[in-house]
Amino acid sequence: MWTPSLRYPEPAIDVLDPRFLKYRVMSASIERLATGFRWCEGPVWMGDTRQLIWSDIPNDRLMRWDDASGAVSVLRQPSQQANGNTRDRQGRLITCEHLGRRVTRTEYDGSLTVIADRYQGKRLNSPNDVVVKSDDSIWFTDPPFGLLGWYEGVPVPQELPTHVYRVDGATGDITLVCADINRPNGLCFSPDEQRMYIVESGTTPRRIHVFDLSDDGRHLRNGRLFMTADTEGTPDGFRCDVDGNLWAGWGMGEGHDGVRVFAPDATPLAHIHLPERCANVCFGGARRNRLFMAASHSLYALYVNTQGATAC
Repeated sequence: MWTPSLRYPEPAIDVLDPRFLKYRVMSASIERLATGFRWCEGPVWMGDTRQLIWSDIPNDRLMRWDDASGAVSVLRQPSQQANGNTRDRQGRLITCEHLGRRVTRTEYDGSLTVIADRYQGKRLNSPNDVVVKSDDSIWFTDPPFGLLGWYEGVPVPQELPTHVYRVDGATGDITLVCADINRPNGLCFSPDEQRMYIVESGTTPRRIHVFDLSDDGRHLRNGRLFMTADTEGTPDGFRCDVDGNLWAGWGMGEGHDGVRVFAPDATPLAHIHLPERCANVCFGGARRNRLFMAASHSLYALYVNTQGATAC
């Protein structure tokens, strides 16, 4: 049974490089906000309503945690076994769906608009994670995880290779931006939107790649290896802070589960230990300085001395 630490500083935070010390809040502990779920993913902060939304994939529902009351409720069920979530620049919820094999937008009235469900006439696999750029374009990964069994989708034939796509915010046109990564997973932009990080989950060990954006901001180029996980666990979803540090959901196994923080030069800065594998993270709260961590069965939070990059 997990219990919160009564001590400051939080003993579950391992500082691996002194550069992390300025980001550590000495009087902040890891909090478990909710538990009892099957597989938590895709946290996104809704600042206007002071709520955190995340996916409980096998239970086919989107969950909601209220900052003011601490109450947990179901936002949407069925959710088409939703996975990754984010907001667009107009504040609308953007969701990747395993079962629907599509990316959708929740409109202000609660109705759903399909952003992407096909490429060149073929059905997408199971969109996994998604980010929105400042030009309103929507970028998402499309691995096959929702097609592999009955737990997070349904087993059906794969029609497309595993790619990364961009949807134009003005025209809705979908273009392939990366075909070189085996089972792309988490993705995020650097704060200046000049680079994109992408997890490759189809290799052992897993790897994180980084790409430069083209001058027009519509294409990826100069792909290179950012880091290889080796024996240090596996990256999943992640986000950048305003200084360009990468905060990555991490696992698998005791001593590895939690969040691993990397500097822009790929140096590990810290590890935030959790009792469960962490699938994805986001920054939120009134000042964007609260790290929300979607782990296997639970939702955790930790105040840090930085802010999430708005480009993420």
